[in-house]
Amino acid sequence: MAGLVRRLFLALAPIPAPALVAAFVAALAPVPARAAQVVDAHGRAVAVTDTSRIVSIGAAVTEILFALGLGDRVVAVDQTSRYPAAARARPDVGYSRTLSPEGVLSVGPSLILAVEGAGPRSTLDVLERASVPVVIIPEAHSEAGVLRKIAAVAAAVGEEEKGRALAAEVAEDFAALRRMVATLPDRPRAVFVLSASGGAAMVGGAETSADAIFALAGVENALPSLKGYKLALDEAAMSAEPDAVVVMLGGGQVLTADTVFALPAFMGTPAARDRRLVALPGSYLLGFGPRAPRAARDLAAALRPGAQLPELAARPWSAERDQ
Repeated sequence: MAGLVRRLFLALAPIPAPALVAAFVAALAPVPARAAQVVDAHGRAVAVTDTSRIVSIGAAVTEILFALGLGDRVVAVDQTSRYPAAARARPDVGYSRTLSPEGVLSVGPSLILAVEGAGPRSTLDVLERASVPVVIIPEAHSEAGVLRKIAAVAAAVGEEEKGRALAAEVAEDFAALRRMVATLPDRPRAVFVLSASGGAAMVGGAETSADAIFALAGVENALPSLKGYKLALDEAAMSAEPDAVVVMLGGGQVLTADTVFALPAFMGTPAARDRRLVALPGSYLLGFGPRAPRAARDLAAALRPGAQLPELAARPWSAERDQ
């Protein structure tokens, strides 16, 4: 080793001292794990040669990177990446669906990991032409979908072993959640409200992340006839009769009980009579990252005030509280 260091200094001798020191430090620095080539959610083979400067797009993607112990490689995130606190301290490159290439490239990324649905496509095309690898991570609102996300992120950064360990913990949490929900005697009816405007609520119907987290929590979606996020205007929506309304904390619009229960769709419902409004952090509730079983457990408990639900096993990557 001493001979190697001596030869390095002799080779760099003509270089000014500050540059010499920087070169020497860089030469001895650990090389980030490399993933070589991965197939992403769009079926594209993407060559990844440098994972030292990652831009993370999508709350779940960011949570997974930090849970894998790779937060130090994350140089920027999108607006939905609110957990852990260290992610909020990173530069914000904008909303995941309205990214600009200039904003992403300004942080000098060596790799971009973006959840499926990020874009627009024109921005991703520009980033790819700039020779920055863009790996699309699959999005699905289920236990299997969460485990696939973990595997995809771990593969993209060359940390498959860490990914398998994280996936095993998350699978244990899902199994504990299933056992817990199976013991509950009731299935409360609830509606998820995304926003409200002009006297109408934007609600989560079938095939949404809200519907999926309801199912995990043993909760019946009171609007199963709606598909996607829709305004609650038709007869089915107006007669849903939910026991509770669920909203997001930390979103752009603050929805209070006064606001929600003044809407025609919910006036006179059991939820309005009991003032049953449940609010949970948005990316936690709907992000479907590693903490999805915990979000479902918390939702199940909040909608059943008398139930004594046990906490899931403590994990180092879930210890912080959302803000």
